[in-house]
Amino acid sequence: MSVRRPEDLTILVVEDYEDTSLAMRLALERKGYHILEASDGAQAVEVAARERPHVILMDLNLPVLDGFAAAERVRSNPELRETVIVAVTAHHEPDLRARAVAAGCNAFVTKPVDFEWLGDLISNLLP
Repeated sequence: MSVRRPEDLTILVVEDYEDTSLAMRLALERKGYHILEASDGAQAVEVAARERPHVILMDLNLPVLDGFAAAERVRSNPELRETVIVAVTAHHEPDLRARAVAAGCNAFVTKPVDFEWLGDLISNLLP
């Protein structure tokens, strides 16, 4: 497995709450990542197809198209099949993790996000 530096990686943050999106973007930019943003699931699918990020941090409770459906659509794009998708949610219900994995997510994290731990997770998930 090759180790990639944060400045070599693009992360798409998909979050409908502006304050949460801003906090995530700022924390990740401080670590050196290049950040893209989307505020709903449909927009996430469009941005992912156009920009081909290395990682998508996908909130599950989104307007227009929820995070589960958005992850499934990303996975259905042959050019994005290897993109790492991390489900992000404030909910802790055990069935959400199974649904996220079934939709194509590689990992599941709960809010508030520990960005030190997230950086390690991303490094471990990248090919």
